[in-house]
Amino acid sequence: MGKLFGTDGARGIVNSELTVSLAMRIGASAAKVMKKNKKDLTLLIGSDTRISKDALRLSLAGGVLSMGANVIDLGVIPTPAVAYLIKKYNADGGFVISASHNPSEYNGIKIFNENGYKLADELEEEIENYVYNFEDNNNANEVGMYHYADNAINDYTDYLVSTINGDLKGIKIGIDTANGAAYKTAEVLFNKLQADYKIINNEPDGYNINLNAGSTHLEVLQKYVVDNHLDCGIAFDGDADRALLVDNEGNIIDGDKILAICGKYLKDNHKLKNNAIVGTVMSNLGFVKFCEKEGIKFESTKVGDRYVLQNMLQNDYIIGGEQCGHIIFKEFATTGDGEVTALQVLNVMVHTKKSLKELAEVMETYPQVLKNLNVSKENRDHYQENKVIMDYIDECNKKLNGDGRILVRASGTENLIRVMLEGKDIDFITKMCDDIIAVMKKELN
Repeated sequence: MGKLFGTDGARGIVNSELTVSLAMRIGASAAKVMKKNKKDLTLLIGSDTRISKDALRLSLAGGVLSMGANVIDLGVIPTPAVAYLIKKYNADGGFVISASHNPSEYNGIKIFNENGYKLADELEEEIENYVYNFEDNNNANEVGMYHYADNAINDYTDYLVSTINGDLKGIKIGIDTANGAAYKTAEVLFNKLQADYKIINNEPDGYNINLNAGSTHLEVLQKYVVDNHLDCGIAFDGDADRALLVDNEGNIIDGDKILAICGKYLKDNHKLKNNAIVGTVMSNLGFVKFCEKEGIKFESTKVGDRYVLQNMLQNDYIIGGEQCGHIIFKEFATTGDGEVTALQVLNVMVHTKKSLKELAEVMETYPQVLKNLNVSKENRDHYQENKVIMDYIDECNKKLNGDGRILVRASGTENLIRVMLEGKDIDFITKMCDDIIAVMKKELN
């Protein structure tokens, strides 16, 4: 992984880390790499609602056009919609201008290939090399064309409707679009499904994306659902590739519980291909025990949806995701899709005639404590070589006696070591976490 593209595209504060000049160079460099062995190249561009979207969109498009490639502008639309429409429109790839759950001053650029998957690391590195060694294209005859897609939202929402059987009559739903990319698609989608819904935080002004709204501020939706006597609520993040839910009492239904609800439904209906669900090392221990109880194979990957998807593709599994609500239903999408996720859960509610609270009871969530320790880069990368630390962690693991776990890992982006504990007794694991941090601090600082 290079220094420009992280685990989910190039991202930073606009006009500081992510400039219009950089966006232009990314567009030109991506077009150059993706145009190899292709006479004509067409790339899609979609964005969320940030004020910076137009400056970055036009700069990115200018770079693409300068390389003789064509652009189709999808307007404001969720990240997974771009991934889907690449295939529907027979395009050769696409860009998403979004910083997902980050505040409005941030933005980012994600790139998808012709199959709607995020680019492989080696392609991103090749693009990055061109970005940092940029040369203008001097072929005056090689300029692409710019088009607008007038029906992108309808094409995408029509597809979403096709992913479930029937409509959503009989369920009262609250929807929080985070003033983000789903602010239009959610309304169109739930109208098509004849749903009884109320929608909040769907008036973006360029600055209010994720601001006390959406999946990063669930307390807003929790209160709204309870106050309005709704059956459930759905909260998207800024680019709508994630969704978290709340039940009628305002209890949070996170990604692990979504995987449990949908995974059990698929297994009960003989549709859980290869009898497996993919999660990460951060999946709750309660979810792991749920899988054991249901006779479902649990596959664990590194943190990051690209690693979840990689495992699913390698092993032909159809469902996987993260606790944060980034869920991949491989039969319906090539990336996490918040609206697909919401529809699959609602579909289970309709067909089982059970409330979301009842469905979520299939899994017990273990209390979780997560704390960080600031260290030097050297100690971050080599703490596992310290015998005192590793022996103490082993001693703590024995005390948990199989009914809890300890996960210690170095941050991939900051000089931090993250210590996470799970167990049934929150006071016990909190003290244990503090003790581990104290030992590490003494040894490393």
